[in-house]
Amino acid sequence: MITKKPSKNDFPQETLIEFPCDFPIKAMGELRDDFSAEIIKTIQTIIPNFDASRIEMRGSSGGKYISLTCTVHVTSKPQLDDIYRALSGHKMVKVVL
Repeated sequence: MITKKPSKNDFPQETLIEFPCDFPIKAMGELRDDFSAEIIKTIQTIIPNFDASRIEMRGSSGGKYISLTCTVHVTSKPQLDDIYRALSGHKMVKVVL
């Protein structure tokens, strides 16, 4: 009997993203003075050296909402998932994409 050693191709991929990588995450919420500072602080709980200069801000046409596209350097899927969970659970965040 021949036993074949399993390879990584024998198991379905959990993600198509190759790590490490830069990954854009968009967080949206109501326009407030402290919104961006709160988003930065939340991301830095998972990635302490997150560079706040890697954020693009865009306000809504009505001026009530703001979206922040934060490009984060992630090293694994669990780390990326942690960022999504932290942002999704934040009381100021309405949507995370």
